[in-house]
Amino acid sequence: MSSEITIGTLARSAGVGVETVRYYQRRGLLATAGTKKGAFRVYGDSELARLRFIRRAQALGFKLDEIASLLALDEETDRESARALARAKIADVEERIRQLQSVHSALQELVSCCEHTEAPAPCPILRTLGGEAN
Repeated sequence: MSSEITIGTLARSAGVGVETVRYYQRRGLLATAGTKKGAFRVYGDSELARLRFIRRAQALGFKLDEIASLLALDEETDRESARALARAKIADVEERIRQLQSVHSALQELVSCCEHTEAPAPCPILRTLGGEAN
């Protein structure tokens, strides 16, 4: 990559849209504007690296506020803080897994009930979703 690119090239290189880059700028996750070169703002490798960091953190489930906290950490001195944020995210993911497993079990029960219900009876899935007990 060239060391001076436009916002469009920056966005494409990171796999996001220009509006996403601008949104991250408004949120303070990226510098508001690159250096001015003629009528255009240009960005460099550091902005691309930061944008890729944001995208990778999002892929791991971090929210933008959490990503802001991660970005504020120093690689050399804030290892324990980074570890604490990652552990908190692990706990969050484990809770979501428990919730999804509960949803999975409830849906399996409904499908099983539906399979073993007489044809003329109301559908237990639709009845349950409608708020009636099956």
